Amino acid sequence: MLFDRMGSRLRWTAVGVGVPLLLVAAGITGWRLTPQPEPTPAAQPVMEQPAPEESETPGAPETPVPEETVPVAAPAPDDLPVVDYDPAPRGFPADPEPLDPAPLTEGVHPTRRIAAYTAPGGKPVAFLAPTINDVELTMPVVERRSGWTAVLLPSANRTLAWLPPGGFTTVPLPDQIVVERRHHRLTWYRSGRAVRSWQVSLGQSGQETPLGRTFVLGRTEPPESVYGGVDIFALGAIPDDPDSVPAGLRGAHIGLHSWYHDGELGRNTTNGCIRLTKSGQRQLLSEVRPGTEVLVVDELPEPPPTA
Repeated sequence: MLFDRMGSRLRWTAVGVGVPLLLVAAGITGWRLTPQPEPTPAAQPVMEQPAPEESETPGAPETPVPEETVPVAAPAPDDLPVVDYDPAPRGFPADPEPLDPAPLTEGVHPTRRIAAYTAPGGKPVAFLAPTINDVELTMPVVERRSGWTAVLLPSANRTLAWLPPGGFTTVPLPDQIVVERRHHRLTWYRSGRAVRSWQVSLGQSGQETPLGRTFVLGRTEPPESVYGGVDIFALGAIPDDPDSVPAGLRGAHIGLHSWYHDGELGRNTTNGCIRLTKSGQRQLLSEVRPGTEVLVVDELPEPPPTA
């Protein structure tokens, strides 16, 4: 199933906060998250700085180190669209390394409406708000350059948005979910180490689960009994070919969820979503926060040690 946007209410037990709604396949869902408490940052060790070397020429002036120039952000017109649950506006750059298995360990949460650009000092294309459909938005950081920050764009596949300094906070993202299409395997990593692997079912022919980096957008209660009574993760990704899915799923997002039976695990039977066992889904729901990277590849160079 894919996930649409009207109806029910969410909750997020992993961090002990309330979560609202999301929209599901052929059914109705919508959603909302309550901002989670920020973790207390660990104290950083103080590194002893080496004493400066004496100049070979006594009294010679030190050469100043030039400061990095931060490209100025062009003013964003007020009539730019705001990224929401519908497909994101076109014009943003492609993710240059969509299949990079290196985990994305930091996320960005807008604290006000901020403009998203094509490049550092580039063209503003749309606004990003603190929430999408009242769901708190956290996007993984992909790159930093010249004082600007590139994040994975929600409601789009393999696409970046560049943010100028200010207007957002950062949060740690210790987890990563990697899905291998060839082996129908999902592996959960924490701090770069494989924790668990599960067999999954994926998108059928013509509706394949999209490749590349995306992220957990939000969580919703299951709208129908076919989900096995377990909450659902909606991802930032959408179908690669929106016209290939049933009419009732047009405009929906890819989801990560369980099913009422496990007979289809290891097969390509979904509309692009990722299905795993109910016990596996419950564990991810309890451990993984919104903003966490989800990477879909055909195959990892080496199988995870939990496989």
